[in-house]
Amino acid sequence: MQFLRRSLTGLILMSLTLGILAYAGYILNASVQARLARTPDAGVREEREFAVKVVLAQPQAIAPTLIAYGEVRSRRTLELRAKASGTIVELAEAFDEGRQVEAGQLLVRIDPADTQSARDRASSDLMDARAEARDAARGLDLARDELTAARDQADLQERALQRQRDLGERGVATTAAAETAELAAAAARGAVLTRRQAVASAEARVDQAATGTVRAEIALAEAERRLADTSITAEFAGALADVAVDQGALVSNGERLASLIDRSALEVAFRVSTSQFARLLDQNAQLRRAPVTAVLEASGTRLIAPGSITRASAAVGEGQTGRLVFARLESAQGLKPGDFVTVEVAEPVLENVVRLPATALGADGAVLALDADTRLEPLAVTLIRRQGDDVLIRAAEGSPPLAGRQIVTQRSPLLGAGIKVRPIGAGAAAPEPAAMLELSEERRARLIAYVEGSRDMPDAMRTRLLDQLAQARVPARVVERLENRMGG
Repeated sequence: MQFLRRSLTGLILMSLTLGILAYAGYILNASVQARLARTPDAGVREEREFAVKVVLAQPQAIAPTLIAYGEVRSRRTLELRAKASGTIVELAEAFDEGRQVEAGQLLVRIDPADTQSARDRASSDLMDARAEARDAARGLDLARDELTAARDQADLQERALQRQRDLGERGVATTAAAETAELAAAAARGAVLTRRQAVASAEARVDQAATGTVRAEIALAEAERRLADTSITAEFAGALADVAVDQGALVSNGERLASLIDRSALEVAFRVSTSQFARLLDQNAQLRRAPVTAVLEASGTRLIAPGSITRASAAVGEGQTGRLVFARLESAQGLKPGDFVTVEVAEPVLENVVRLPATALGADGAVLALDADTRLEPLAVTLIRRQGDDVLIRAAEGSPPLAGRQIVTQRSPLLGAGIKVRPIGAGAAAPEPAAMLELSEERRARLIAYVEGSRDMPDAMRTRLLDQLAQARVPARVVERLENRMGG
């Protein structure tokens, strides 16, 4: 009996369980069918809008700025080197690192004792050479006078010989007298020849004296130059750098003493790419004298020096690329040779370009613009320049113009063609006032009944919609959205 009772109890419990499960399935199926029958358009929802920042595209004429980096240099830099060896006996008071000196100012004097002695000896040698030249000239005058006297004597002997010959023809003179006269004439001619040789020797002595005088003058000039080399002066006004000696130091010939830098003749050398260099050329392929600005920023200090391009390097250095360009600086207050500066070069003006943030340009070379329905439309553009965080663009060939269009300034993976957006920012158009409707009592009651009977609507939204429907005028957008959900 106990076994039979337990078996019947188990069967009853199993039957109840199966009945409850069947009833639960029935209720679930009925609920689903009722839900589907009540809201046939339950899948229709309001389209999602994305808030985007936009800017109004305004084509304009813009002068791009080429940014490069360069080093400040001095166009005139002179290394001061010792031209003579010896001990430094005098230094200018301004011969210190960074001191300013004037043109022609004495900077260093090396002990001139030896060179002064050499100069004095050369001067004495020149005096001797000039005295020898004067003596040779006097000797030449005397030799010429003796030659003249010898020629006169020879003429007298020739006339005496002729008289003896005439007397001999008349039979008055003897043969011995004629021979004596002939010997005297021959001796006179020999004396003339001797005097001519003496004149030639005197002329040669004069030439040698002149040569000796020239040599002595050259030696004196060289000695004076060596003496002048013991004094080092400033070739131009500038500042001293790399001072390496002090008074009393022993220096050798050619030793480097300091450097003289002209701070008023500064220039900046900067390297640009080949394409950037091509933009600096004019129609004749000549380098334009484009204005530049050298900027040095350090610890919140901004030093600015204007200038202009003067030349470019004649060749590309080994292992280098691009072009090295030089620009002369004007009024470079605070800049010094060796400073690393930012160089801003003004390029020619570009017409009909639009400046946009760089984030507005996508990797596909297009920007996103808003159409009449505030949906996104991609527009192909041509990138003209990059200017820091901005880009200069034009509409690509065959693409709609950009003028007056609202352009999205920040692209994101969520944005694409056809996406409905809500523009914000300075370029957003002013919102139009919402259209309002006056509802009939039947239409208002039907909408209120739908809102109150909607189970999947949040309470806050239901309350807001009921408040709007209770007003005399209801936004047309709200009415249209509710009627779309109701399916009629």
